[in-house]
Amino acid sequence: MKIAVVGTGYVGLVTGTCFAETGNNVICVDIDENKVQRMRNGEVPIYEPGLELLFERNTKQGRLHFTTNLKEAIEGAQVIFLALPTPPGEDGSADLSYILGVAKDLSSIITDYKVIVDKSTVPVGTSEKVHAALVENLDESLFDVVSNPEFLREGVAVDDFLKPDRVVIGTSSDKAEKIMRQLYEPFVRQGNPIIFMDERSAEMTKYAANSYLATRITFMNEIANLCEMVGANVDKVRIGMGSDSRIGKRFLFPGVGYGGSCFPKDVQALAKTAESNAYDFKILKSVMSVNNKQKSVLVTKIKNHFGEDLSGVTIGIWGLAFKPNTDDIREAPALYIIDGLLEAGAKIKAFDPEAMSNVKAIYGDKIQFVDEQYEALIDADALAIITEWSVFRTPSFTVIKELLKQPVIFDGRNLYDLDRMKEKGFYYESIGRGTIQAEVAAE
Repeated sequence: MKIAVVGTGYVGLVTGTCFAETGNNVICVDIDENKVQRMRNGEVPIYEPGLELLFERNTKQGRLHFTTNLKEAIEGAQVIFLALPTPPGEDGSADLSYILGVAKDLSSIITDYKVIVDKSTVPVGTSEKVHAALVENLDESLFDVVSNPEFLREGVAVDDFLKPDRVVIGTSSDKAEKIMRQLYEPFVRQGNPIIFMDERSAEMTKYAANSYLATRITFMNEIANLCEMVGANVDKVRIGMGSDSRIGKRFLFPGVGYGGSCFPKDVQALAKTAESNAYDFKILKSVMSVNNKQKSVLVTKIKNHFGEDLSGVTIGIWGLAFKPNTDDIREAPALYIIDGLLEAGAKIKAFDPEAMSNVKAIYGDKIQFVDEQYEALIDADALAIITEWSVFRTPSFTVIKELLKQPVIFDGRNLYDLDRMKEKGFYYESIGRGTIQAEVAAE
């Protein structure tokens, strides 16, 4: 098929590249001329493992193209994916202005039948709004609007797209269903389902899935905080819970709160949808409240150790991205932690394998960025671990101890074994596992 993808952000670029990988002719359109030129020159504007290889292969073989011209992009295309931003508005609801604006533009240039696909995460009822925008200048026989939510995890998005657990498609049109099934069948050859449903249910499925996962994370953070008070070890509790087949092992790791482009925005938007329909969604309100508080837990631990005034205290930070294997810092806990530490007067030396340039754009010279993880520890009073990059999992504790002024670690991701920290002679605070206060390192 010929496919047009409107928007080359995280979802749009992965979607377009992966569709090209299965033999489709894909043209991606974006209003950012500089970004389009960079992609034409072979530059991938986001960091996502595995994407660069597919991007390079499909552009060289002529299946993946880029343009700023919407009319050029949709010419001859059977399917048009709308992969546009839906940022939260001031009231928390999803801003649909980008999607509806493009829909209005499409209504003036479509001349033959197209399937218009909402790929962005959008509130329930959006497909109807897109339909209304299109029908202003376009006969209904020339299009169908489909909801096809994405379930991509940053860091493994390419694998998620090429080998999806499921594909959810919302449509009431037999014609659109046939085209969408043909498009996605190459991705589910192992038997994973393509699930067809009505448009509103498909839109709700995305929000329900992300909000549930955010709730699991938040519940475990609450359990971890209580574990610290009662002397339990949340790692043991997590393993005991996760062995129950009704619960499962995933998304039970406590930490410094969730962030990123999806969970915060989607939980907020679903809560707003409930409010707009006069439903008091109490669980989601609690999830948002607890998560906001959880992002400051590490700051509280550091202040409890060094005192409320952190003037003269230097903290080495490992990890800035909201999760490993991405450079995405949207709603990243690291930003909240940095703000809290700076406000208390601390100096910060930070390292992240991919996200430093994005954070530097926010803070400039307010914090020091270093080129290598151990460099962040030189003359620092403590190490704070915020993102669980693999490179941080098995460091040289000897080097850490040599570089820090004192052997103090605040671990927001529970990376290290408590007994080992005691043997190595570290003061070690993590999440929900008590405090190690070893005074003498074992030789």
